[in-house]
Amino acid sequence: QVQLVESGGGLVQAGGSLRLSCTASGRSFSINNMGWFRQTPGKQRELVATIARDGTTNYADSRFIISRENSKKTVNLQMNNLKPEDTAVYFCYVSAWDLKSRNFDVWGQGTQVTVPG
Repeated sequence: QVQLVESGGGLVQAGGSLRLSCTASGRSFSINNMGWFRQTPGKQRELVATIARDGTTNYADSRFIISRENSKKTVNLQMNNLKPEDTAVYFCYVSAWDLKSRNFDVWGQGTQVTVPG
């Protein structure tokens, strides 16, 4: 079983920065894609950024920078110039394989980011 532990959320003033981190733990798995999504009440979860094992990135917003440390099974999200509309619960996401090459997805519990208007 794979678990994700997120950290780094909180309250920040508009224009400020936050860094989110997420570390995967468990046994017998290999990570492919890692990423961050966010969700606000009444809306669907939306993509923030993803990063593949080879470092290829996909962003929804150029203010954010995603990175990963494969040896530590960690993905980070540097968020800059935050705006009130960035207020949301941010979820870490991992796509992985087990020992039988079966793909599965894992989600973190979510971390709140609040940018007061």
